Amino acid sequence: MLAELRRVNFKYFLDQWNDRTGLIADKTEVGSPASIAAVGLGLSAYIVGVERNLFSRGEAVERTLKVLRFLHASPQGPEQDATGYKGFYYHFIDMETGRRAWKCELSTIDTAILIAGVLTAASYFSRADAEETEIRNLAEGLYRRVDWNWALNGKSTITHGWSPESGFLPYRWDQGYSEAHILYVLALGSPTFPIRPDGYHEWTSTFEWKEFYGQPHFYAGPLFIHQLSQMWLDCRGIRDAMNRKVGIDYFENSRRATYVQRQYGIENPHGFAHYSEHGWGLTASDGPGPAVLKLDGTKREFFGYIARGAPLGPDDGTISPWAVAASLPFAPEIVVETLHHAIERLDLKRRSPYGFDASFNPTYPEKSRNPNGWVSPWIFGLNQGPIILMIENHASELIWKTVRKCPPIVEGLRRAGFGGGWLQEQDPDSTPRAEGQPKKE
Repeated sequence: MLAELRRVNFKYFLDQWNDRTGLIADKTEVGSPASIAAVGLGLSAYIVGVERNLFSRGEAVERTLKVLRFLHASPQGPEQDATGYKGFYYHFIDMETGRRAWKCELSTIDTAILIAGVLTAASYFSRADAEETEIRNLAEGLYRRVDWNWALNGKSTITHGWSPESGFLPYRWDQGYSEAHILYVLALGSPTFPIRPDGYHEWTSTFEWKEFYGQPHFYAGPLFIHQLSQMWLDCRGIRDAMNRKVGIDYFENSRRATYVQRQYGIENPHGFAHYSEHGWGLTASDGPGPAVLKLDGTKREFFGYIARGAPLGPDDGTISPWAVAASLPFAPEIVVETLHHAIERLDLKRRSPYGFDASFNPTYPEKSRNPNGWVSPWIFGLNQGPIILMIENHASELIWKTVRKCPPIVEGLRRAGFGGGWLQEQDPDSTPRAEGQPKKE
């Protein structure tokens, strides 16, 4: 089942791309721009494709080179229609031209997802031939020009982004457990514009330790927060200062968060349709709203695209099976049976050419192509990638092992104060640089 799910999800990255630029569409809607995060996920998924014989190494090299060459040559500047600025990229860009779409923001986290994929490709394609050497050179160039210090905007924590019309966004990655680990690790490990560790420690000090359903952990409601950085970062056994304080690593934290979601489905405190031991998976997803309806005497508010979470919400009855699949390495004993249920009982896979429907809501009163109520009309690259990468990490640890060989990511982890586990095994004499000292040459 998992192998077939990986195969059909991979088709998204084969089909939803531009053969001139190599860019990957945000979603299946006609005319969708590229998502720079989907490009990063696609670059990592290509590696899985090679290892699982879903396409050849030569095809993967060709596609990887195409998009890296395009990104390297695309315009970087303060102009409103550039592809990026200061090494960062706009959240959405035109599939054909690479120009900024929809007056969106220059996104630090989406750029980090892109760079994670770029560096994974560089680590994997290690042969001495001309094409794979070019991949490594382009990847290094793209990473080296990201000015992480500029993104601090005069403070210690990284801003969410910037726009040419209004400058830096008023938000920072400085409050609460979030998906920003990969962002800070890349910024700390930069060979050209490394930030100081102060901001990382300032951010992690705000993590909230909460207990729900007998699972104490650093709380964040949406599942994607517990998954995103760990698609690339193998957090098993490595610990930073906050991990040492509470006695568990971030992998164990994600395992507990996954169990919280399942128990929330069982408890079903708001009485939504189909929540159960096999009906759970709240994350950032498409939804049937916005709408406020009275159903069976109960007022219900439904949302559009929003980050749903458990147990503190928001929650409108929308379940995302892809988010369950992306939790596979953390809790396979509950994920596999839930996926079987989604495929065999709910028929959430047969109607989509790329695996699961992105999300569904059986509480919302709408007839759709699925008898279980409202179903998202689109498939998203940001959903497809995590399924592929996490199925493969569970099966072979491919992405984790590939990234563990990437020197700047290793350096970023150590500057963040991580130590132990595989970091210690790589270099038994090393110690976490908790105070942020750069590596001695």
